[in-house]
Amino acid sequence: MQGPRKAVLVRLIVFLLIVMAAMKWFSNSSVEEHVSEPDMFWGKREGDVMSPEEESKVQEEAPKHAEGELEKPQEPWKQEEKPDQQQQDQEKPKLHPVKDFSSTQMRIVHLDLKGAAPKVSYLEQIFPLLFKLGANGVLIEYEDMFPYSGDLEILKSENAYSVEDIEKIQHLAELSKLEVIPLVQVFGHLEFVLKHEKYHALREVTKFPNSLNPHMPDSLLLVKGLISQVLDRHPKASWIHVGADEVYHLGEGEESKNWLNSNNGDKGKMFLNHMKKVGGFIVSKYPGVSLLMWDDMMRQISVEILEESGIALFASPMIWDYSSQLNIELIETYISNYAKAGFKTVWFASSFKGASGSAQIWTPINQHMNNQLSWLKVIGAMEKHPSIRFQGIALTGWQRYDHFSALCELFPVAIPAMAVCLQSLVHGGFNDEARKQTLNILGCNSINLDKSFCEGGGAFAGYEIYQMVHHIKENLKMEIDNLLQDGHIRGTFSRYHRKYRFANPRNIEMFGDRVFKLHDNWEKLIQDLYIHMGNIYFPDTVEEWMEENVYFYMDQLRELVKDYKQIIQLNGRPKTS
Repeated sequence: MQGPRKAVLVRLIVFLLIVMAAMKWFSNSSVEEHVSEPDMFWGKREGDVMSPEEESKVQEEAPKHAEGELEKPQEPWKQEEKPDQQQQDQEKPKLHPVKDFSSTQMRIVHLDLKGAAPKVSYLEQIFPLLFKLGANGVLIEYEDMFPYSGDLEILKSENAYSVEDIEKIQHLAELSKLEVIPLVQVFGHLEFVLKHEKYHALREVTKFPNSLNPHMPDSLLLVKGLISQVLDRHPKASWIHVGADEVYHLGEGEESKNWLNSNNGDKGKMFLNHMKKVGGFIVSKYPGVSLLMWDDMMRQISVEILEESGIALFASPMIWDYSSQLNIELIETYISNYAKAGFKTVWFASSFKGASGSAQIWTPINQHMNNQLSWLKVIGAMEKHPSIRFQGIALTGWQRYDHFSALCELFPVAIPAMAVCLQSLVHGGFNDEARKQTLNILGCNSINLDKSFCEGGGAFAGYEIYQMVHHIKENLKMEIDNLLQDGHIRGTFSRYHRKYRFANPRNIEMFGDRVFKLHDNWEKLIQDLYIHMGNIYFPDTVEEWMEENVYFYMDQLRELVKDYKQIIQLNGRPKTS
């Protein structure tokens, strides 16, 4: 019996050992389920154990840590925001490539798309020309040509570029080694937004669509939306231009008046407060993107207020002046003040078109060339300001003075002026080498600066439009006026004769051929121009330009022809009653 008892005892001992091992294994597994790793990303102290409630709280706060919202010193542009604003801004920062431009002076050509925006196929021809002429970037003011979506879709025009167009524009620019700088207005010149009833409540002054009310919470949300959509479509952008010029009627709204009454009437601080919020949003969400802004609203703000605001930490002023002869002493004062306020870089803005008056048909080359020469003097004197660096110059090409204004001269018309301006900047003046290179690149035999005309040939994109517009400028009004003022026509076919269908066929036959020939010649040229413009521009641009510059005169000629054909068939009948 001793043998069987031994066997049972051994089995019992083995069973107990197995049970004890299993209990120990289950015990260890249960504890490990609730023990945090000693060096967790969210910063729990080594050795501490998180409860389920703590784990949940940490996961909720994680996005705020990623955005630097917790335990972060208050920055000058930060202020308490509404919960919906916080939720909107909690996206991860969009990292843009950081490029070194410290040794590069930028020459930027401004494309103002709030009027006569060209088709992408034309930009494909223009970008290589800009590079050849000495540009290394383009400042693109999209306005309503950008393909806004979602809540902002109402802002885009009927012919707005598509998302694919925006991508192609950037690709074409890259092929021509042009840096793309998008321009998004954030304060003044928001007519294309504030014209919509949806945004009327955000106007600074109710009846004017120019400027944004900086005190309305939805104003900042709107600006953030505009910037986000544009910068998200420009992932390689190193700069964004936020406009901020000519904030007309700032301080005249009721909310602004109340703010001014509580803040010693300091309109400059009101302006800077809004710009700090905008700048803070951009540098937080888009690290690597630097801000540019027109400087005119800052010129009257004291150095102390500018410095105190902290705006110099994230923005650079772009000093603009389109005069043929600059007040250099005044501009140097601006530069000195911006240096004292802490700005590290400064930009300048000249013009190659659109600065000689609204509703212009032709570009005065001399005026714009002299503007560049004046800016060269300012650039040459920058050594007086060692604490601030000249970064670049933008050659503006205004197409409208605001969203509601008439068209300035067309881009093809301004190409010779742009060429002269760029080459003047490249060569330090419009010297023999600059002239030689300009003629070679444009394919012209000569440039008459006094007449603002590129003579003989012309190989640049849009040259046909250039020639036809010049012919219209020189001849259309003059030839039609001469015809209508002809003594024989006034004596036998006046407005009174035409009104009462009363004329002698023998008299009016004497000038009939002349009238028909002039009419036919102009109709043919206008038809050709219509076709060439249609290759570059959308139909609304063609219609607008024709209406403003051609039809006003042609309608008079067409009415004369129409009346002539009808009245000559009456064979000298009595006056109609």
